[in-house]
Amino acid sequence: MSLHAVLLAGGSGTRFWPLSRAQKPKQFLQLVTGNTLLAETYARVRALAPPARSWVVCGRAHVDGVREALPDLPGAHLIVEPAARNTAPAIGLSAVHALRADRDAVLLVLPSDHHVAHPERFREALEKAARIAQQGDLVTLGIRPTRPETGYGYLRRGVEREPGVFAVEAFVEKPDARTAERYLADGRHSWNAGIFVLRADALIEALRRHLPAVHEGLQQIAADMGRADEVFPRLPSISIDYGVMEPESKATRRIALVAADDLGWSDVGSFATLPEVRELDAQGNAVSGDALTIDCADCVVLADAGRLVAVVGMKGACVIDGGDALLVVPRDRAQDVRAVVDALKARGRGDKL
Repeated sequence: MSLHAVLLAGGSGTRFWPLSRAQKPKQFLQLVTGNTLLAETYARVRALAPPARSWVVCGRAHVDGVREALPDLPGAHLIVEPAARNTAPAIGLSAVHALRADRDAVLLVLPSDHHVAHPERFREALEKAARIAQQGDLVTLGIRPTRPETGYGYLRRGVEREPGVFAVEAFVEKPDARTAERYLADGRHSWNAGIFVLRADALIEALRRHLPAVHEGLQQIAADMGRADEVFPRLPSISIDYGVMEPESKATRRIALVAADDLGWSDVGSFATLPEVRELDAQGNAVSGDALTIDCADCVVLADAGRLVAVVGMKGACVIDGGDALLVVPRDRAQDVRAVVDALKARGRGDKL
């Protein structure tokens, strides 16, 4: 089996301001260990897809960051998007590159900013998915919900084809709280983690069926790679979920779900999630750097900018020192950090973005 890892390293990571900036989004942060999330993702699948069969897709602004994080990635395997066009064109472009190198390529498409506590189980799930994908199915990993999460899309499982492998009955939008409770209880729904395993040629064919404009543009690029800067920015901007996976599930029913349970998976979606993936002190605080916490509980205090940060008498707060900017926000409002980014843009404070 010829497995190729495709790491998607685009995105701005606004929920991690002031640590994340335009030139240093979330995937380049050391949020869980001493390595960046991108480097962790790369290492996690190295046993399945070594550097010679690994690809990273990013924008021009992040080329240097990728090269610094992944020094052994072959230069030709850093795929630079001429413009941000969402995941369907990005993954399609990676398929074009992979097929030039290997006509039998099976792609392991991975967001580069997630955390997996049990990488060996993750690799086992990917290998099972790759076996299914070799038969021509487009495969996604479904994460078993552990809480009634309203911030994720869901996958509704259909008939079980073999142990741990299901048809996908529907792709479901982010639910409201009551619906998320029902999804958690019924056992038929999985979190959609945006992890896909598919034959590169099968993806290209699915793009032909469902996104002909994207397919045509990618064929032009495949015929003349020098035209990528001209052609790629004109492609429709659409996600692979909406553009390919959903319509394919209705048209051919050849979308499969591999149940990826007990991985310790997290999308590391905000500062509030860090206690789920980091070691905690006796009071449940996630603390790093030169931080002093007194009478605090369930806080996130990141003081890695080289100065002392003292926090007293707080519960359920995030205190984040970015060096030139300080953030203080309740943990239950950590998703609202993007509002700070919007306000800075509105006030012309590009120096802090």
